[in-house]
Amino acid sequence: MTSDSASPRASLASMHRAEFGFPGPLRDHLVAAILDGSKTSTTGLVLDYEHEGEPLPEVGSRSVVIDSDDRPVAVIEVTGVCVVPLAQVDLAHVVDEGEGHTSVAEWRAGHERFWHSEEMRAALEDPEFTVDDATLAVLERFRLITDLRPAD
Repeated sequence: MTSDSASPRASLASMHRAEFGFPGPLRDHLVAAILDGSKTSTTGLVLDYEHEGEPLPEVGSRSVVIDSDDRPVAVIEVTGVCVVPLAQVDLAHVVDEGEGHTSVAEWRAGHERFWHSEEMRAALEDPEFTVDDATLAVLERFRLITDLRPAD
């Protein structure tokens, strides 16, 4: 048996895990938006990737989306990656995040609440962490490849 004929679950286990936000209501909302097709972009911080020792996403790479219960619910494929200072995030990216923001300022305020949260500061091991216009952001675009939820 070749590796190409490995079971789908085995290939999922070897895939990078895409965890949007922290488990709870925010992650539930983001995962639902991915599954309904309204979320096709996301924003990370270069600093977070560096802290985790993870490489930046690459076009063509696939990840398994994990829900709040640590279950795989979808496979997504990266279609674009751009690193820019936060001050350069544009409205098209904001809208494609599927969170209902209608302006960059509204998006920025919501994301700053997340990035400045106790959870994020703990994850970065920096209780004073803040972002500013120069903070480097990873703007990632993706497409839904497979919905892994069981059929009803």
